[in-house]
Amino acid sequence: MTHKLLIIEDDSSLSQMLTLHFEDQGMEVQVAHDCRTALRQAESLQPDLILLDQQLPDGLGNEQIPRLLAISPASRIIMMTGVHDLELAIQAIQDGAADFIHKPVKTSILQAAVDKALAYTPTAAPTQDQPAQQIRELIGRSDAMLEVSKQIALSAQSKATVLITGESGTGKEIVARLIHQYSGLPGEFVAINCAAIVDTLLESELFGHEKGAFTGATSSKPGRFQQAQDGTLFLDEIGELAPQLQAKLLRALQEQVVEPVGSNLAVAVNARIIAATHRDLFEAAREDKFREDLAYRLDVVHIHLPPLRERREDIPLLVAALLARAAGKMERTAPPVDPQAIDLLLHHDWPGNVRELENVLTQALVQAREGAI
Repeated sequence: MTHKLLIIEDDSSLSQMLTLHFEDQGMEVQVAHDCRTALRQAESLQPDLILLDQQLPDGLGNEQIPRLLAISPASRIIMMTGVHDLELAIQAIQDGAADFIHKPVKTSILQAAVDKALAYTPTAAPTQDQPAQQIRELIGRSDAMLEVSKQIALSAQSKATVLITGESGTGKEIVARLIHQYSGLPGEFVAINCAAIVDTLLESELFGHEKGAFTGATSSKPGRFQQAQDGTLFLDEIGELAPQLQAKLLRALQEQVVEPVGSNLAVAVNARIIAATHRDLFEAAREDKFREDLAYRLDVVHIHLPPLRERREDIPLLVAALLARAAGKMERTAPPVDPQAIDLLLHHDWPGNVRELENVLTQALVQAREGAI
């Protein structure tokens, strides 16, 4: 089968390079250098794949996505841009793009995206009615955070279970909340920290209990699974879950039922599960500290958050955003930050990640009287 490719790119040298690369693979390739020509060619060609630049002479690429899909619904679109913008990436994927890569284009990365897009088999129409919203807590322009933003957008389009991994303070709950926010689920976002509640109480918190189930149970109480009905249940620090609760959680995931403490009746539940951990669950399984079958059940979609020390280029952006937020809470104007202070922040290893950075900036703001920090 010969795939048809439409390249929408105003850079002639790049479009020529891409044309040669994909013609060598046997593709039928056409090139458009502006939005108007692109729409006309897309309608006549009905391409299997579209490579779409963001900055075009007569418009923005992301604004063309709905128009392109309206006239060529089966096309898979890969956005290409030199702008490292998390919200733009999420907006593009929410509008129907299959992937989002940034320039300068690396052939290996583009080829992987193309192969994935062409291998896609649609099972349901993607949701395209969720408007992009500001991402205030998850900020960055690094390659790693661009990848995270893509995964957030893609995860929001299904109800598949998500496992978020990363060190403490990297923003795992923020990512979970964003996935829920973009998913459009009618139910609530319900969070529970599996490491913060003793095992004897955690079972009741997760699955609920009946009146008289234990001392102090003066009335029946629904668990977090029931509270998250038709919404999202976020299980933080899932790696700390006790073995007996791992078995009950596995049953809940497999059968979509829970059994409240003190009851023999199964209660049907329908909540999207997002779990988070700073541990390697499969390594824990090899050490007999975590059920391997549960690890596989949780790790359907995997999002890894890099530590701050591995994305230092994002620190100046984070400093500005976190200072503005802290100053707003204090009803103050955020002061400027001395370049030497920025340099110090860039060279710190941040074992506590973004949470540590936020604490440092808040303390500096409290102590600052006037002038730059």
